[in-house]
Amino acid sequence: MLAPRPVDTRASELVALLDARALRCVYQPLVDLGSGRALGHEALLRGPRGSALESPLALLDAARGAGLLGELEQASLRHSLHDAGARAGGRPTTLFVNVEPSTLTERLDVVLAAVADRPSHVQVVVEITERALAADPAGILAAADQLRRAGCALALDDVGVEPASLAFVPLLRPEVVKLDLGLLRTLDDPMTITVAGAVRAYAEASGAEVVAEGIEAEDDLTRALVLGATLGQGWLWGRPDETLAPTRTAPDRFAAHPGQDAPAATPFDVVAGSGRLSRVPKRLLLPLSQTLELTALQSRVPPMLLSCFQEARHLTPATGRRYTALAAQLPFVGVLGVGMASEPVPAVRGTALDAADPLALEWTVVVLGAHESVALVARGVVPARTDVPRPRHTDGEREFDFLVTHDRDRVTAIAHALLARITPR
Repeated sequence: MLAPRPVDTRASELVALLDARALRCVYQPLVDLGSGRALGHEALLRGPRGSALESPLALLDAARGAGLLGELEQASLRHSLHDAGARAGGRPTTLFVNVEPSTLTERLDVVLAAVADRPSHVQVVVEITERALAADPAGILAAADQLRRAGCALALDDVGVEPASLAFVPLLRPEVVKLDLGLLRTLDDPMTITVAGAVRAYAEASGAEVVAEGIEAEDDLTRALVLGATLGQGWLWGRPDETLAPTRTAPDRFAAHPGQDAPAATPFDVVAGSGRLSRVPKRLLLPLSQTLELTALQSRVPPMLLSCFQEARHLTPATGRRYTALAAQLPFVGVLGVGMASEPVPAVRGTALDAADPLALEWTVVVLGAHESVALVARGVVPARTDVPRPRHTDGEREFDFLVTHDRDRVTAIAHALLARITPR
C-alpha cells in the first residue's frame, strides 16, 4: 500500500487565507528628493502577523507550489487598491504595485480586472522586475502595452542588478526607473556611475522619474542625488506600515504614456519608403554585419543583439561560434530564421520562422541598448518574373536591397518587429 502523500501545510494555509480574505498590505512612501514630500506609496504584500505566510516570499512560494499564483495576485491587487483608496479618504493618490512576471504574461486578465475595478482617485504604477524582460520579451512588451491602455504607468525595478535591464529600457520605455539599492553602496565603482549615467540619459530624454531605493541616512540621500534620482524610498522616512500618509498630488509625474502602434510586420517595413535603399551583393554586406557585432561588444553598457538569418543554414559554424562569444558578453542575443532551433548555439535564443513569413526574406542585424542604436536591414531581391532563366550566382553574389540606420526611434521599431516573434524561454 502506498504511503499517503505529505500535505503541503503552507498551501493549505494559503487557501484558507485567500478564502478568509486575510491578506494585508503595508505601504512605503516615495518621496520627492527636491521638496521632501511624499508623492505616492508602494504596496508591499504581507500575510497574517506571526504566521508562516507573513512574508511576501513565503506567500509567493506557497502560491507557486499550489498553482494559485494568479489567485494570490488578484487578491493582493484588489486589497491594496481598495485599501489605498479608502485610506486616502477620497484624495488623489498614487500607488505602486508589484506583479510577478509570469502573471503578466500568463494571467494578465487578473491584473487588468483588478485595475479596472480600482477607485477612480487611485493612480496605478505597475512594477516589473528586470528578470522578466529576457525570459519573455514579446510577452512583457505586449502586457506593457495593455497596461498602459488601462491607464497604468510602468516602473522597471532593480535596475543595475543585471545588464539586461538597461538593454531593454528603450523598448519597455518605463515611466519610472527604480535603481537597485546596491548602487547606493558602490558609488566608487565606475560601473555604478556608468549605469547611473545611462539611466540619467534615458530619464532626460523621456521625462521618466528615477527612484533610489534603500535610503536609510542623510548620506544615502546625498548619494541618491549623485546617481540622478528624483525620488527616494527607504527607512529615512520611516518603516513600511499600514497607514497611508497624505501625499502631494502629482499625477502628471506618473502618467501612463501609451506607446507606438502595433509592431511593424518586418524590419523592412519600418525602413521602406525612406528612399535611401541601395542594392549590393551579399559578400559586401557581410563586413557591415560583423562591424555591427563589434559595435555591440565595444559599448560601455552592453546592448542586446538581434539577428535574422533568413534560414538556419546561414548561421554557419563559424558564425555560430562568434555568436556564442557575443552571448557571453551581451545581456540578450536572439536569432531568427526558418528551421532555427530554440538554442542553435550555446547561450543564444533561437526562434523558428514559418517559410511563408515575410521576415524569412530579410537579413537584419540590430544593436540596441542604453547608448547604442544601429540596425542593418536588408531584403533579398526577388526576380520580377520567375519564368525567365536567370544566371546562377554563388551565395555571395545574391543581391539585397539594404539600409543602415542609427535613428533610435527607427531602430527601436525594428527591434520590436523582431522581439514580437521571439518565443519565451
